[in-house]
Amino acid sequence: MVKHIVTFKLTGTPEERKEVATRFKNALLELPAAIDVLRSIEVGINENPAESWDVVLTATVDCMADVETYAKHPAHVAAAGLLAGHKADRACVDYTC
Repeated sequence: MVKHIVTFKLTGTPEERKEVATRFKNALLELPAAIDVLRSIEVGINENPAESWDVVLTATVDCMADVETYAKHPAHVAAAGLLAGHKADRACVDYTC
């Protein structure tokens, strides 16, 4: 099993960042129904104003090849598109567990 963990830092006012993060979260949570290699996904929106990262997601797939399948899937591409013009930074870790 592979864990795909991604964090995002967004641009804009706190209210704008929260709105974009919420739309993004809702879109991501629909992905397991559309992407057969995606075993699960968990998405959190940062509630700590002392921290600068806005969103974290943890997706679970069976193998590293499935990470690429998930990333290229049209439903995932559409969800990621919600961050267009709002993404300041992204960090990712993929590991086998």
